[in-house]
Amino acid sequence: MVKGTKRSSPGAEDEKSPLAEVELSDEDAKRLTEIQRDLARAELVLERQAQATLKPVYEKRRQVVKAIPNFWPVALMRHNLFGYYAQHNADQTALSYLEDLWVEKDPNEHRCFTIEFHFKDNQFFNDRVLKKEYKYLPPPAAERDRADENGITESMLDFSWDRDVQISSMKIDWKDPEKALTKVYPREHGQDEDEIAEPGSFFNIFEHEADPSEVGITIANEIFPEAIEYFLGNVDDNEFSDSEDEEDDDDDDAAEIDLEKPRTKKRKV
Repeated sequence: MVKGTKRSSPGAEDEKSPLAEVELSDEDAKRLTEIQRDLARAELVLERQAQATLKPVYEKRRQVVKAIPNFWPVALMRHNLFGYYAQHNADQTALSYLEDLWVEKDPNEHRCFTIEFHFKDNQFFNDRVLKKEYKYLPPPAAERDRADENGITESMLDFSWDRDVQISSMKIDWKDPEKALTKVYPREHGQDEDEIAEPGSFFNIFEHEADPSEVGITIANEIFPEAIEYFLGNVDDNEFSDSEDEEDDDDDDAAEIDLEKPRTKKRKV
């Protein structure tokens, strides 16, 4: 989005673009809104069908990769965002005991899910399973909703992540205070509670409700579906690591064109 005035070619001020002004009648605006909701409804139907088709394939993959040493730790660490949050050697040592990872989608609201990390016995914690749930909380209007023939309701079309999702936390049962990674490497917040100044240990994601950097969403919607590709190193995931370079490259243009700070890629949920 341009905040200032963008440079134009000489004489452009004297030329009026035929596309500069678009008039939209109330009726046309209404029709566009209806089409948008129809598209959103169709996308939800397709996503439900996709999840139903994919789940048995994921279950088959689950059995296959259990026989591959360090499949999940390697797949996770090859995603730059995850790698940044698991940057400490102690985190990576703990993750080397990870033998299975599973994402269970909410059958009624596929944009919500539970992530399960299954560990072998290790020197860090007693828990065999660490969970992070992104639970769907139907809005009050959902009580009056009637599902269509595909099970889609009006509330689903008006889904709001901030309003309709509750994120869980859990207390990890650390074996030794000296190896309690969330205490050794605590999460540090900036001036804003939703801003992370220092992520600390990756395992903070389990002991904190907030997930401001969307690590859980990244695991569920990027790494888990493409786990084999990440494990094999076939995914060129340079978005996170190159963000600072992109900002530096934009500095030269900022003096002439004032643009909004680039946003991170929107996670599909």
